[in-house]
Amino acid sequence: MKKVVVDQHTVPQAYPKKWKKVIGTGRLGLALQKEYLDHLAFVQKAIGFQYIRGHGLLHDDVGIYREIEVEGRRKPFYNFTYIDRIVDAYLELGVRPFVEVGFMPKLLASGGQTLFAWEANVTPPKDYGQWASLIKAVVSHFIERYGEAEVVKWPFEIWNEPNLVDFWKGADKEEYFKLYQVTAHAIKSVTPDIPVGGPAICGGSDEWIVDFLQFCHRERVPVDFVTRHAYTSREPHKVTPDYYYQELAEPEKMLNEFKSVRALIEASPFPALPLHITEYNTSYSPVNPIHDTVCNAAYLARILSEGGDYADTYSYWTFSDVFEERDVPRAQFHGGFGMIGLGSVPKPTFHLFAFFNALGEERLYRDRETVVTRKSDGTIALVAWNLVTEKGDGFDKTISYVIPAPADDVFIKRQTVDEQHANPWKTWKEMGRPRFPSHSMVDTLRQAAQPLMRTARAKSEAGFVTLDVTLTKNEVTLIEIVPVRDETDSYVGLDDALITSY
Repeated sequence: MKKVVVDQHTVPQAYPKKWKKVIGTGRLGLALQKEYLDHLAFVQKAIGFQYIRGHGLLHDDVGIYREIEVEGRRKPFYNFTYIDRIVDAYLELGVRPFVEVGFMPKLLASGGQTLFAWEANVTPPKDYGQWASLIKAVVSHFIERYGEAEVVKWPFEIWNEPNLVDFWKGADKEEYFKLYQVTAHAIKSVTPDIPVGGPAICGGSDEWIVDFLQFCHRERVPVDFVTRHAYTSREPHKVTPDYYYQELAEPEKMLNEFKSVRALIEASPFPALPLHITEYNTSYSPVNPIHDTVCNAAYLARILSEGGDYADTYSYWTFSDVFEERDVPRAQFHGGFGMIGLGSVPKPTFHLFAFFNALGEERLYRDRETVVTRKSDGTIALVAWNLVTEKGDGFDKTISYVIPAPADDVFIKRQTVDEQHANPWKTWKEMGRPRFPSHSMVDTLRQAAQPLMRTARAKSEAGFVTLDVTLTKNEVTLIEIVPVRDETDSYVGLDDALITSY
C-alpha cells in the first residue's frame, strides 16, 4: 500500500486554477440554440469559467459580413444582429469571449476550400484592405456596445491551426504571417490595448512558433500572447461511419508539450509572453468514444493538476456536445468532445472539473495521482485518480493518506466517479445504445450521471487524520475534510435509541 504523509510544516504553494480560465466551444453560431445555452448555464453554475473560445466569428451563419448593392455597386454591410445576441448571452452567464478571428466570409474569400459540415472557408481574403476594414468594424462595434474597458479584457487570437492544410489553404506560413500582421494592426488601430496573439497551431509544428515570434520581432508586429493546441491521440487505427478509434500517448506527452512551448517562448525575443493552450483533449476527433468514458476523466486529471505549471491558461475542448463539425450528432453518446452530453447529461469529465473546482487555494502536496489542498477556511480538499489504460479488471489500488486535520473532530465527504458510478455511457450501453432516447431514458441517464457520495466522521490523532482510500479502475475521487461543529447537546430529549431499528 502506498502511503502519503502531508507534512504540516511544509510551506504551502499557491495553487491558481488556471484550468478554469478558458473553456472551448463549437462554432459561435451554436449559441443561438437553447440546449447549448442550457449546457453553458449548467457548467457556469457548477464551475464558472472566465472566458469561452470557439470558431466561426466571421462565418456566414453568424452573418457579420454581407454585401448590398447601392447605385449599381456592391458595398460591405456589417450585420451584428446575431453576434450581439451571442455575446450578450455569454456575458449574462458570466463568461467573456476569448475571440478567435476566423474563418473567412465567403464573399471575401479568395477560394472555395472549406472544412467541417458547416463549410468553414479556410482561404485568405481576396482583398486584404476589405479584410482590415471588416476587422476594424467588428472591434469598433464591440467597443460601442460593451465599452472599451470591457473589450480590452478580451484576447483576440488570429485564426485556427494554420499549420494544417485543412484549416489554412496550403498551410502557407508566409501567408498566415501576412494575415496576422494585417489583422493585428487593424485591431490595434481601433485601440492599442486589446491583446492579440497566435499562431494557434496544433502539435508537431512548433517551428511555427519560433518563426512567428521572429517575424513579429523583425517586422514590429504586435504580439501579446502565444497560442497552441494539444491532443495526445495517435493516428487512427480504425475509422467507421460512426466512430474514430485511436490509442493515447501518456499524459506526460501533453505536459511535455506545454513545457517545451514555454521554453521556446522564453528563448524568443518576447520571453515573458503568456502561453495560452486554446484547445486540449485526449482525441482530436469529435466522434471518438473515449470522450464519453470515465477513462477520459482519469486521463485528464494529471493535466488539470500540473498544466498550470507551464501554461497561463489551458482550454478544454469543449464544454458541450452541441457541436456540428461532422454534422448534427447522430446519437446520444457519439464520442463528442463535450463534458455535457446531449439532453444535459453530465459526463465523467464534467465531474473531474467540478472536483478540481472544489480544491483550495494552497497546495500542500502533489504527485502523479494526487493533489492535496487547503481552502481559506482551513478545509482540506484532495483529488486522487487511478488512470488505467489497460483492458480488464483487477486494477484497484489503495493509498493511505496522513493529512493535517483542520480540527480535532472532522466530517469527511467523498465523491467518486468510476466505471460503476457517474458513468451514464455504461447505462446507455445497457439500454441498448438508443440513438434518440426517450424523455424517460434521458432522465435515467441523468440519474446515472451522479457521483457516488460517502460520508464519515473521524477524530484526529496528534493533529492528523488518516484515510485509507481504495481507488478502482479509472476512478477520480474528491475528498473534503471539514471541522465538525457539534450541536447534538442542544437538542432536548434526544435519544436515537428510541428510533426503531437504531
